[in-house]
Parts: sequence; C-alpha cells; structure tokens
Amino acid sequence: MKNQKGSAKLTPVQWAICTIAVIGFAFDTFEILMLPLILQPAILELTNCIPNTPEFTACGPGSPAYTSWARTMFFAPAIAAGVFGLLGGYLTDLFGRRRVLTFSILLYAVSAFLSGFATSMETLLFLRCLVFIGVSVEFVAAVAWLAELFPDPVQREKVLGYTQACSSFGGIMVSLANLGLVQVASSLPAISAFGLGIADPHAPWRYTLMSGLIPAIPLILIRPFLPESPVWRQKRAAGTLKRPSFGELFSPALRRTTIVTTLMVAMSYGAAFGAIQQLPQIAPGVPQVRAELQGKTPAQVREIQQERAGLLTSTQELGGLLGRFILAILVVRIASRQKLIRLFQVPGLIVFPLVFAVIASRSYSWLTIGAFVCGMLTVGQFSFWGNYLPRVYPLHLRGTGESFAANIGGRLIGTSFAYVTITLAATTDRASAPMKLAMVSAGVGFAVYLVGLVASFMLPEPKQEELPE
Repeated sequence: MKNQKGSAKLTPVQWAICTIAVIGFAFDTFEILMLPLILQPAILELTNCIPNTPEFTACGPGSPAYTSWARTMFFAPAIAAGVFGLLGGYLTDLFGRRRVLTFSILLYAVSAFLSGFATSMETLLFLRCLVFIGVSVEFVAAVAWLAELFPDPVQREKVLGYTQACSSFGGIMVSLANLGLVQVASSLPAISAFGLGIADPHAPWRYTLMSGLIPAIPLILIRPFLPESPVWRQKRAAGTLKRPSFGELFSPALRRTTIVTTLMVAMSYGAAFGAIQQLPQIAPGVPQVRAELQGKTPAQVREIQQERAGLLTSTQELGGLLGRFILAILVVRIASRQKLIRLFQVPGLIVFPLVFAVIASRSYSWLTIGAFVCGMLTVGQFSFWGNYLPRVYPLHLRGTGESFAANIGGRLIGTSFAYVTITLAATTDRASAPMKLAMVSAGVGFAVYLVGLVASFMLPEPKQEELPE
C-alpha cells in the first residue's frame, strides 16, 4: 500500500527497525551530553576538592588542576572515539551493519553503568573513552543500516530525518534525569565500589552515569527481529562486495567529498563542544545565578548549580529537537544540499556572538532562550550529515566514508574545540572564570560557523536520489 507521497507504508519489522534506531540515536546524545552535567561534581569528589575550604582555590573551577582534568575529560574520549570509531566504520563495511550496531550500543551502555562506580579520575576517564567509542561506532552503523533498509528515496530521507530528530530527546532525557536524581539521590540505594570506598555513595552524578544502561534492555529484546542490510547481505553472499579501503576515500572521485565533509562536520561539532557544551560551566557566573548562590552551604551551591546546568541543557536540546525536525521537513523539499545547510549556518554567525558575548553576562532568562536558538542551529546540522553522507559514498565504502567524516571530523577534530575553549579561558581568578569562558566560547562559535559557511560552497551535490552502489 502507498501513501499520498508515493512511498510505501512501514511494515511492523520496519517499525521495529526505526524503534531501535530511535533508542540508539537518543542515547548517543544522552551519553554525550551527560558529561557537562556531571563534570564538576565528579572532579570535585574524585580529587577530594571540598567547596568553601582554604584548599578549594587551588583545586576548584578555574584552578590549573581542575582545568587540566576538565580538558582531559572532553578531549581524551574524543581522541579514542575518533581512532576506534573510524575502525568501527571500516568493520561496519566488512562484517555488516546490524552486528556492529548491536555491539556498539552494548559497549556504551555497559561502560556508562560501570562509570557510576568510579573511585578515581583515571577510572572514570577510561570508561568515558569506552562510552565515546561505542557512541561513535553506533551512529555510523545505524545511518548506513537505515539508509540501505529503506531504498525508496523519499521514505529513506524521512526515516533518516525523523529518527535522527529523536536524538534530541536524549539531551532532554539526560537533563531531566539529572534534575530528578539531584532531588531523590539521598533516598536511592547507596553505591558501593566493590569495597574500594566511595566518598559520597548517594552522589547524583553517579546515578546519572549509571542510567546510561537503559538502552541495552530493549536492544536485547528486539535484536532477534532486526534484519541485516539486504543489499550488503546479497553482495556479501554473492562474493561481489568490494573490500573497504581508507585510501579509496582520497581517490580522485571521492577526494573533494571526503575533505569538505570532514571539515564541515568538524565545524558543526566545534560549535557544540567549543561553545554550547560550556553553558553549564558559564551559568554560575551569570549575575542572577551568582546572586542566588550567595550565603548558601556547599551542598546547596552544588544543587543550585546542577539545577541551572540541567535547565540550560534541556533548553538547548529542545532547540536541537526543533532544529532536527526542521531539517527532517526541509530535506525532502530543498534539492540543493548547499542551500539547505546554509539555512542553519548563516544565522549562527550572528546568534553565537550575541548569546555568549553579550547575553551570558546580563541575564540567565535570556541565556536560556539563546541556548535554545544555538541548539536549534547547531544540532539541526547533525541530522543534515546523517542524511547527506550515505548518498555520496558507494556501498562498500559507506560505513568507512561516514566514519571518517563523523569520527575524524566530528569526534576527533570537532570535539577538540572544547579543549581549545577551556585552555584559552583558563584563569586563576575563580570569580571571573565563567564570564571569560563565555567570551572565548563566543569567539570559537563564530569562527567555526564562518569556516563551515565558506566550506559549504565547495560541498558536492549528490548526483542522484538513489544510493550509489
């Protein structure tokens, strides 16, 4: 049966496929956006840095010790994700989309759960690296899998657009989960790290990390009903499937595509990690929040800061949700991929400096609105790449090509802008640290949007609606 657009309606199996894709995409974002929410309390607890003590100046936010760990927690997992995520894309082409997809989700879910038992920064860092590797591989495997399971061009664009749009629910879920856990953590079962000892066995940040296990549960139940990509399976069975090759990504036919998409994906992620994800650290310096913290106990200070950080994160993700749905609607209406992505890039050149350099120093209420708009413009671009990349790489290179752009460009280069921002904003003046971070974020956000816009004029247009073989 056909719908009014001429695309076949989804079968029960296809609905199951979309369901697992939605869960995977949502918890990708859930895991990534978890870090800004738990970073400060995790560092303070695991380094034994206690607020409102004489030693706090030397170990708290803005100090060299704190800055070093904050940079490392953003940057090291991104390096691991870039390297191993690239390998995951290669394995997706070599061994199949479904198998790699399943393994990647289990990897990041179990690693996230174990992170809640960390008793040192080194342990937490190692487990966060595993989480990022799983997330990076899952995205590439899921996009290739979905694109090949829905050969009808219109249906494929819609499925990719709307399942990716659900990624933003992950950001909303993690912010709400964190806010809720802050309120009820004291009544939850105490966390014990196998006799090693935990300073605060009811710390909300630990429960937030452990909630990342949730996507593994439906995956185990649904997996037996998930099919492999038909076109990949058929070519593999017939012996006509070419072996993937990283070198072929830079052949004359694909060199421009690989370089431009990698650069542009890096700039998209650069805006998210170099600016938007710094909002939880900026919030304590906004005049309204700063006044609210005066005279509070250390426990009250932590609770207020986490609540304000959670609100900004949920607001930015609501904006991202709108941006992804706008992309899902426009992707089947605007033929030019260059024009489509510029609808998100051009406004960003104005919005980012305004939000981070002006609004952040004046009003928390307006900052939440600014976070919404920044999220809409930046996160909407992430869905663009999920729709675009399968159309420019052939079957035997689809996972490898997507992985190079998403992991080398996005996870490795793009996320490194968090390191750049935190390094440039480092200061020994704890009181001015949040606003300095806001100003640096404004500059980084403007710069990456400008580079991305210039590169968009060199972005190759897909030659056909069907996926290349």
